[in-house]
Amino acid sequence: MQNKKVDFFAVANMHLENLKNREKHHQYDTELGRLKKFKSFLKKNELLFNELSVLLLKKFETYLLHNKKRSPRTVVNYLILIRTIYNLAISESLVDRGRYPFGKGKVQIKIPESQKIGLNQKEIKKLENATDLTDAQQKAVHVWLISFYFAGIRVGDVLKLKWSDFNDGRLMYRMNKNSKLVTLKIPEKASEIIKIYQQNYSLDNDLIFDYLKDTDLKDSQRVSIRTQTITRNLNRHLKKVASKLDITKKMSMHIARHSFGNISGDKIPIQMLQKLYRHSSVTTTINYQANFINKDADDALDSVINF
Repeated sequence: MQNKKVDFFAVANMHLENLKNREKHHQYDTELGRLKKFKSFLKKNELLFNELSVLLLKKFETYLLHNKKRSPRTVVNYLILIRTIYNLAISESLVDRGRYPFGKGKVQIKIPESQKIGLNQKEIKKLENATDLTDAQQKAVHVWLISFYFAGIRVGDVLKLKWSDFNDGRLMYRMNKNSKLVTLKIPEKASEIIKIYQQNYSLDNDLIFDYLKDTDLKDSQRVSIRTQTITRNLNRHLKKVASKLDITKKMSMHIARHSFGNISGDKIPIQMLQKLYRHSSVTTTINYQANFINKDADDALDSVINF
């Protein structure tokens, strides 16, 4: 094997094709953009693996931080992508590990601590009791609260929630991100919001919220694009609501997930929080817990949102 004979971007295309085949459309678009930025830095469209050195990566890191004013967390995402593509080349026996630029004494990838701050109980009560909002703003608040009430369910999953997902006082749906089956009781606060939208139910539109009603849900790429647009609009409305309610923290759909973790505090064990969050990187113990009866998760959910 000769690293010098293999083009980094040829392997990058293999990585992108894998994402497309797995219908990871948002990730595909994001990483395609990052690779274009890498090419812009290099000022060329081809990079042989023997040129992909520690020095080059350090220069790219500096370029992103200082020239492009990217955050340290964003820079880490670029490096993770480059490392992923290098590892793919190794796994496909296209290059060996002889010049591998990552690891101790080379380029070490350290993920900075997240600075996303969740809302507290007082701030969420402001959202629950908000008045004088436009219809679009009120609807955005409802979407946010539904996410929060169901332990930080991701916005892409909230938008695809169907009436048929709710049965016998429980929500049961399959997560888009990792296809995990989730089942949770319907908290009373969530039920009150859902009833508001029940008048919109029809056989032609089974969705709780109608943002995706004219979108073919089987077209994963189209759903991904529409979800990104809808999320941007929701975040825009939420920002205006936060301003009206004197909430100074950054408001976004994703903050609903952080808010649940923020308020859970010492109320529930970290293992139960991990279960409610449906994280993919769970321990064996949490995997076993997932097969237990639902009462523990239901009580944990209530203990966080009933204030």
